[in-house]
Parts: sequence; structure tokens; C-alpha cells
Amino acid sequence: MKTYLFLFLIYFTSLSLHAQKVYSVDYSSQADVKVFVANYESRADLNVYKVDYASQAGKNDGNWFFVDYASRADKKIYFVDYASQADVVIYFCDYSSRAGWRNKEKIHFFY
Repeated sequence: MKTYLFLFLIYFTSLSLHAQKVYSVDYSSQADVKVFVANYESRADLNVYKVDYASQAGKNDGNWFFVDYASRADKKIYFVDYASQADVVIYFCDYSSRAGWRNKEKIHFFY
């Protein structure tokens, strides 16, 4: 019974730990999406959690992995200085369970 529970927990955890691979570009003209980092979670369209491994990448659920090369990224992003310049406002959260879309109207930017 413990074995089945252990396998179930591993399977469940692997489903919930998917991310998108992103690369931060130097110029806004190179970016697929322009993002602004909010100071408060309540001002964000998307709560982002930075995962540790690229193997956790896959879905559009707010768990991001930052890659070293643009060719390996699912999306190229550019960090803007003002929220009015951004396509999506993000907030970096401390826990994977907090990651996700708060404003689903902007979810299309990361497909």
C-alpha cells in the first residue's frame, strides 16, 4: 500500500511541476512578450515561480525555467521599466503552489 501511495505522489507531483522555458532578451524588439515585475501579487496578471530544472518545463502555468540560450526557449521575454509598457505584469512568488494566472485574458501571450 505504501508503494502505491508513493507512486501516486510522484505522479501527481510530476504533473504539477511543469513550466515554460523562457529567455530574457536585451532589446524589446527581440521579445515575444514584454513583462513588468510588480511589487505586489495583487497587481500581477501572472504569478511566476522559478523552477530549478529544465525537465520541469512544459505548460503555461506560471512555473518558469530561465534558459541560457534563446534557441532553447519557448518564449523570449523583455523586462520593461513601467507597467504601461508591458504585455503582461508578473509577480515572482516564493512557492510553486502560488504560481498561475490571475488574469486569464492575457494567457494567450504565452502560447
